[in-house]
Amino acid sequence: MAAFSAFANRLPDPAYGIDEAGQNTNSAANYGPGFASVSFTKEQPAMLSRTNSGRVVTRSLVGEKLKIGITYNPLTRAQFEPVYSFLTEKKGRLKPFFVSLPQYADAQDSTYSGTLPVDGAYAAGKDNFLADHSSLTGTPKRGDTFTITDSANSNHTKLYTVTRVQTNSDYYSGESQPSADQYRIYCQPNLVYSVADNSTLNFVSPLVRVIQSSDVREYSLGTNNLYSFSLSLEEAQP
Repeated sequence: MAAFSAFANRLPDPAYGIDEAGQNTNSAANYGPGFASVSFTKEQPAMLSRTNSGRVVTRSLVGEKLKIGITYNPLTRAQFEPVYSFLTEKKGRLKPFFVSLPQYADAQDSTYSGTLPVDGAYAAGKDNFLADHSSLTGTPKRGDTFTITDSANSNHTKLYTVTRVQTNSDYYSGESQPSADQYRIYCQPNLVYSVADNSTLNFVSPLVRVIQSSDVREYSLGTNNLYSFSLSLEEAQP
């Protein structure tokens, strides 16, 4: 094997493998095990005040946080050790890493391919922006998730959820009309950082930056020599 320049920093899964040396090697011998189940929680704290007359006043308190629970089917040692050693190297909650969630590995539109760059520069706090789909096949849909690759900000790793997609022929009059090769994409949460023009939207296998929720890692070994293991993760922005 040749020398490599970076250690893999994504939890092994059936589409991503790590070899003995610690680099990403996508081959059958190095792929990680699949997940038996995944729990996904969005936490968006808000303050609510209610008057005696029934009026309600609300406001957001802090930014959104994602919580992810992963449970594995019983694992052989060959399946278990690549995952457990990867997590051990992270030293509990000390070191963040990335995870790909199977429910968001692909866009809902099965024809989705190509690139979808942001069309224009947008300030942090915006809940919508234009994207140029001239080099794209397919359409992003409500419920799809994406991350943003911004050459001006490598710390922009937040996972966003699409809430609305507007086109040249179907758009809200309170915003400018998208051109024939534009979508207006609404997302939640609002943009965490400002976004530069031509930043890329990643709808295929968007990665969530996470840390382990606890400094304790625990597994059980049955009489059948199979390992039972699960883990709890929290989104961790840089």
